[in-house]
Amino acid sequence: MDPYTPRMRPGGRKKNLGLSAKEYSKITGTIASVRRNRQLCDDIYEDPDVRVHSSRESRSKSHEPSFIAETSFVRAPLNSRVGSSASMPKLKGKGKEDVLDNLPVDIQEALILEDLLYVLMGIEGTYISHHPDYSPEDDDPLKGILFVVSSPLDSSLRDLTERIVPLGTYYTAISSFVESRSHLDFGLVNHALCAAIRDMLKDYQTLLSQLEHAFNTSPQFSLQKLWFYVHPTVHTLSLIYQLILELATTDDDDASSSESSSESDPEQAARDEALGLGGAKLKAVLSEMKKSTSDAPINVKGGEVLTVIYERMQTMSGDPTAVKVYGTLLTAAGVPYVEMLRVWTTTGRLEDPYEELCVKESKFISKGILEVDYTDEYWERRYTLRDGSTLSSKRQHTGVPPPRTVGGRLPGGACIPPLLEGWKHKFLLAGKYLNVIRECGIEVQADQKDLTKKSLSMEDEKLYKFIEDAYTHANRTLLRLLLQDQQLIPRLRSLKRYFFLASSSFLTHLLDLAHTELKKPAKSVSIVKLQSLLDLALTGEDAAFREDVRVSIASSGLYEWLLKVISVSGVIGGEEGEGVPDEEAKKDRDREKDDKKPMLAIDALTLDYNVKFPLSLVISRKTILRYQLLFRFLLHLKHVEQSLASMWIEQKTSPWRRPVPDHPEFEQWRLRVALLRARMLAFVQQILAFTTFEVLEPNWRALEAKLAKVTTVDQLLRDHVDFLDTCLKECMLTSAKLLRAYSRMIVTCSTFALYTSSFTKSANQALAAVESGDGDQAMNKRWEFLKKFESNFNHWFKFHLDCVQYYASSENVSLLPLVVRLSSIKSMS
Repeated sequence: MDPYTPRMRPGGRKKNLGLSAKEYSKITGTIASVRRNRQLCDDIYEDPDVRVHSSRESRSKSHEPSFIAETSFVRAPLNSRVGSSASMPKLKGKGKEDVLDNLPVDIQEALILEDLLYVLMGIEGTYISHHPDYSPEDDDPLKGILFVVSSPLDSSLRDLTERIVPLGTYYTAISSFVESRSHLDFGLVNHALCAAIRDMLKDYQTLLSQLEHAFNTSPQFSLQKLWFYVHPTVHTLSLIYQLILELATTDDDDASSSESSSESDPEQAARDEALGLGGAKLKAVLSEMKKSTSDAPINVKGGEVLTVIYERMQTMSGDPTAVKVYGTLLTAAGVPYVEMLRVWTTTGRLEDPYEELCVKESKFISKGILEVDYTDEYWERRYTLRDGSTLSSKRQHTGVPPPRTVGGRLPGGACIPPLLEGWKHKFLLAGKYLNVIRECGIEVQADQKDLTKKSLSMEDEKLYKFIEDAYTHANRTLLRLLLQDQQLIPRLRSLKRYFFLASSSFLTHLLDLAHTELKKPAKSVSIVKLQSLLDLALTGEDAAFREDVRVSIASSGLYEWLLKVISVSGVIGGEEGEGVPDEEAKKDRDREKDDKKPMLAIDALTLDYNVKFPLSLVISRKTILRYQLLFRFLLHLKHVEQSLASMWIEQKTSPWRRPVPDHPEFEQWRLRVALLRARMLAFVQQILAFTTFEVLEPNWRALEAKLAKVTTVDQLLRDHVDFLDTCLKECMLTSAKLLRAYSRMIVTCSTFALYTSSFTKSANQALAAVESGDGDQAMNKRWEFLKKFESNFNHWFKFHLDCVQYYASSENVSLLPLVVRLSSIKSMS
């Protein structure tokens, strides 16, 4: 059985408005008796002044409907005035002139005084009415109701009346503003502003009640006295009225611009109609899609409200009343803003339900993204400023709303109050630091307990000291967590040990153990086997955090990848015309395509490093990538050095040491092979020595000195990244010209080392031919093969040396020691 739902009877009585029939009849009976008593009293009065006051009431009663029919009188007694004025026929033109023209000035003043008391409450009077052009349906209520004196008056009375009448417009506009801006959509700052304005209106309403009492009780109460009492209030309400007009006009302009931008183009509509896209259902779907994708206009709220108040206060700083009124409103409206700021800077929690604060949270970015992210999105984009500004010169544009006008202020919370403009980065970082600590599961305790209990305001200098203290406290707390609890310095030293080969005995051991595996193609190598060999190589090492080191195989070659990155990002600008000419570069690319072979495991081998949050903020994927680039660079040098050293050992055997006086050409060939191998080995060793002793070690010492004095977490992050970028630049890995020359050199050396057994076989064949007494027919081929390596090495060595000299003299002074080292190799030729 369905539950019974009571319904109202169609002809039921609706006039009691929630009151019982007994209560309703009692109230209406009381009102009727009061009216009868007043009518009797009016008939008894003999005083002519009193008759004048009562004549208007008696005339209106003849046309006024019964109070029983006007049920709203029970709820709001002042509505009786509205009802009577609406029901009685208004006098127009000559009739109204006759009413006031036939009365003395003092009677006119009394009638106007009575009307003014109603107008000051926003209620239309008999002689002071709405403007003829006023329409409640069409006019904006936030602009107020415009009242005019509709009857001719004495000039002195009219002048004072016209000065007082604007109060009715101000009051109606301010009341409408308070009512409309108290909705949730306008945020907490607007709520606080409306509450402060409402308090000011209470004083205004108290003044009106006092004036009404004086009007009813004091015969000496005149229009001049009324003006004397309301004169200060006129100025005060006009200031508030100008403020709400600016706030309302900004909203209207934004809404109209969004509507005009969303209007359809007639040509586009005709084109859609021709294509069959003009159906009603399809239009509805497209409109819904447009609504979901287009940005809705942002209300004037949050920091923008405070900015408007502050700018008006600064503009009218010469008016003490304006400074006092706007200062009071700024302090009151800034209370929720300051409270949100206090919670953010002391606990790291962003409590901003209406997007009023200048700090924005991107909730889709979590700390888990640090394990795969190469752009440090968590730290840079999880919490940002709504205006897009950053500490660096780079400015974010994603998610930043367009300004209200071209070059104007940003809307809503993106508009930062001028009082906090210079402190925005500090309170952003203070909250970010504490948020990191909270993400680690550590309870954040505010250091300034006594300060947080005190009330802070927008114009109070204690607010700035509070932000500074909160920033310092958050910095110290997170730095202590990173440097002491999370052992950041030992972690960085372990990275230097493994990636910069500070103690490279484990690498030599690994290369020996994985010699066979590293000769395989990169795609077919077993990472599990390489990882076990790495663990075995690290077993005898007294190395910390070795369980976090992992073997990884890169998907592309080091130099090809770096050249591709440099060509896209342009690390060093203006290099297109420098370096290898275009034709030669094209030939090199074509040759690379033709000679491209599967990449060996030794060329793709790299290390990886696992770190947990919050250390992953400092040792992020972005920084680990830099460590990997430097490790692969050093690994190639080590591998080529080891190969050339093995060649040197091979060339100490009998075929290379045995004297052959009868075959001087063969002895000359052996000498040239040994000399080329020695030059290549010297080149590799000089590059390796320069990289380790002239670049990595000094920069590491400088980083340690900076970390010992670091005071902020951002400075720590910046110093770490700057250290890695400096190492990459001084190792010649950020210049396309240097990188191309160096990669050709190292490929030539490694290829030459691969022919060790071929050279030994040729030497044995030449010795066998000498011993048999037959002529060595293959000597010309040996010389031709060797001269190809010599010419290639000499060409690229000269080109590389010229590049190093150019950059050492122009852009990178740190390359000067390398010029001296390479010059010593040049003298060996």
